[in-house]
Amino acid sequence: MKILIIGLDCAAPELLFGDERLVNIRHLMNAGSYGKLESVIPPITVPAWMCMATSQDPGSLGVYGFRNRVDYSYNGLGIVNSKSFQALTIWDQVAREGGKSVVIGVPPAYPPRKLNGISIGCFLTPDTKSDVYTHPPEVAAEIAALVGEYPVDVKGFRSDHKDWLLDEILTMSRKHFQVVRHYIEKADWDFFQFVEIGLDRIHHGFWKYHDPEHVDHPQGENPYREVIRDYYRELDDEIGRTLELLTDDTVVLVVSDHGAQRLDGGFCVNEWLIKEGLLVLNTYPEKVTPFAKLDVNWEKTRVWSEGGYYARVFLNVKGREPQGVIEPEDYERFRDEVRDMFAATTGPDGTLLGTLVFKPEEIYKQVNGVAPDLLVHFGALSWRSIGGVGYPSLHLRENDTGPDDCNHAQHGAFILCSSNHAVRGKVEGAKLLDIAPTLLALAGYDVPSSMQGRILSEAVAPSTTPESSTTVQEEIIRDRLSGLGYIA
Repeated sequence: MKILIIGLDCAAPELLFGDERLVNIRHLMNAGSYGKLESVIPPITVPAWMCMATSQDPGSLGVYGFRNRVDYSYNGLGIVNSKSFQALTIWDQVAREGGKSVVIGVPPAYPPRKLNGISIGCFLTPDTKSDVYTHPPEVAAEIAALVGEYPVDVKGFRSDHKDWLLDEILTMSRKHFQVVRHYIEKADWDFFQFVEIGLDRIHHGFWKYHDPEHVDHPQGENPYREVIRDYYRELDDEIGRTLELLTDDTVVLVVSDHGAQRLDGGFCVNEWLIKEGLLVLNTYPEKVTPFAKLDVNWEKTRVWSEGGYYARVFLNVKGREPQGVIEPEDYERFRDEVRDMFAATTGPDGTLLGTLVFKPEEIYKQVNGVAPDLLVHFGALSWRSIGGVGYPSLHLRENDTGPDDCNHAQHGAFILCSSNHAVRGKVEGAKLLDIAPTLLALAGYDVPSSMQGRILSEAVAPSTTPESSTTVQEEIIRDRLSGLGYIA
């Protein structure tokens, strides 16, 4: 059987499942199985989509976000690209068994993956007009002839110009689906996956107009109240037109990497660490300054953090970091103390934020690469982590990277429809890592032992269950990620 994955970045299950007007989504739900899909920690675009494709957790992949420590120096942060992942993917397994794939916009997809078939870059592509963003390269000319300039993202989507933003997202999504349908019809494929990033951008740009519980929800006139729900209907129409092109021997999956929830504000994590005496500066900045530009006294600093949707917290360990101060024998005791301090963080009103703190080795099967010592979800991700220093307060209403109405939620959504999938109706307990082994098994492929998820189908025999750029380009990508809010 063929496999088609329709990826909707950031799709919220309550919106995807709760709107009767989404007739094509309802059709798939009625014909198959669906439910919430627990994402990985952290639930962000990178690494979540690749965790799904490999059925491996972030620790096993050694990728904990868009930026990762490449060594134990204080400035050794590298930006992830498609070459950062070496694990076997679902499309690799299809190729091992002689099949061809089309993979469009699955982050990170720059440089374009050299797979057995066609690959097209994601929103991390610096410039589709000047950079090679497809494999094979001549596919770019075919796309240009089809839709003109191909937008991988809406540049500057953190904007107060909402009419412009909506028009740009709609234009981008329509071009994406036009390209998708073209290759569904014209390409030779056994596996097809694409990710539409527009839904994520709609959520970040318009959530406060949609959610009455949002702190900045308009109390009077609200011209953008229905923008999010209307966009879901737009996607539903596009999905319906896409489904018409499929044959009956196709496994269809609609899926999101994570969900969405309102963003109540930002917590200035390094500002807080300074106040707690864990991060020491030689000189305090006169204006708001990113962490990388701070004058840090490393001989007195014990803890620092990188900001973003969640906080990556690092300890300054003797013999590990260049100027480490924490004795190795004190590491675990001290890390537990810091964990408890983070868990006790409070909001502007003095009540507990409900912050979640994770040790990598407790949530991942393996811990590869240079992992954070702690991963922190402030307010269970209802608060963003602000990495800069120089703010007048620990709690901010505004974002450090521009207007942003929502953060990611731990649960995304899936809808699985296949003629040989025995499970029907609502499914509880599905996890992102379960997707790849389930699809491979349903389509008749072997499930690699490297995959960590389980198969979400009683129809599959137990024997198939798994054992468990240039400098200029990098600067463009760095600026893009900063604008998107993934790094601070």
